[in-house]
Amino acid sequence: MAKKKGAVPKGPEKYNVGWRRVVRNFSPSWFAMTMGTGIVSILFNSIPFQSPALYYISIVFFVLNVIIFALAFITSVLRYVLYPEIWKVMIQDPTNSLFLATIPMGFATLIEMWVLVCVPRWGVWATSFAWALWIVDVIAAASVTLSLSFILMSQRYITSLDRITALQLLPIAATIVAAGAGAEVAHILPDKTHALGTLLASFVLWGMGTPLAIAVLVMYYQRLAVHKLPPREAIVSCFLPLGPLGFGGFGIIYIGKVARQLLDGSDILDPIAGPMMYVLGVLISLLMWSFGLIWLVFAFATVIYSSPFPFNMGWWGFTFPLGVYAANTMELGKELDLMFFKVFGTILSGAVLLLWALVVSHTVLGAWRGSLFYAPCLQNLSLKEDETSEANRLRA
Repeated sequence: MAKKKGAVPKGPEKYNVGWRRVVRNFSPSWFAMTMGTGIVSILFNSIPFQSPALYYISIVFFVLNVIIFALAFITSVLRYVLYPEIWKVMIQDPTNSLFLATIPMGFATLIEMWVLVCVPRWGVWATSFAWALWIVDVIAAASVTLSLSFILMSQRYITSLDRITALQLLPIAATIVAAGAGAEVAHILPDKTHALGTLLASFVLWGMGTPLAIAVLVMYYQRLAVHKLPPREAIVSCFLPLGPLGFGGFGIIYIGKVARQLLDGSDILDPIAGPMMYVLGVLISLLMWSFGLIWLVFAFATVIYSSPFPFNMGWWGFTFPLGVYAANTMELGKELDLMFFKVFGTILSGAVLLLWALVVSHTVLGAWRGSLFYAPCLQNLSLKEDETSEANRLRA
């Protein structure tokens, strides 16, 4: 029988229309939008060739990112409050669950901009607030890195080498990003004890994530060498290796810079410890930048070779990884006082802005049409519901 015009959907069908469909299909991958927007704001604030226009543009992107993060967070909370059964299915999904790491990473970009823009204007209370926000981010990032990595290892199914993707870097990168943000927070803390504790925690976070990310990159390279390029719908993931390498390099150089400042005249370790950590930070950062350069060439070559490919939320993988690599490039330029790094980092920043504009236009169009509100993990929920119904029928 045909449905009456204007009839209100009932039963499971009502979840697939209107705002319920948006909330129910709002996967964690949407937080990649906050990462991409956040890194654009940071880059505009960090470009060596500063002007008032760049500063105000960075503030515009910062405010926009606050709005995006707030909307995404509220929608996500609604999703798991209204449909608590989705959480278990999502966390067990080998791909969808990895995007939970985008939440603390997106939040870290807000903290960094707060440090760069709000702390100089609002003083002591803004500094304390930044520290509190960073502590929350550390808890979330460490939880994501430890829990998702273990869930990946403890699943019953066996993942073959050809199914390994660069997405497995996401939960690991969360602690690396938190480490870089922590170094910036330590730089502004007035209390030396608090600053040293924050710096030490940042170094621990960096050590948790960076070696593990290198190990995953080894596996990923083997997967590419043996099974060749990933499918076209996942081709953008080839940019993801730039994330931990770029922010890892940025983080360690900043940790070294702050360590030199905090350990100067301190009784901790040897008087030479601060300058030594700074020099090591610059050298390690340069090493990671060089390693990232290989992956940057691989990524651009892969995209050119595989184009065209369909748009999906994975396209946001263009922005943040390339953006943090640009940030590391410009930081090296400032510390080494080399024009090459300053200019190259600025060019990469311009490329990130263009990619952001391209991706956000496709995202807005897809969101308006509703085509992007689709969570593949909900198929597993339907299967579980069918299995439960069948079990109940057999018992009856």
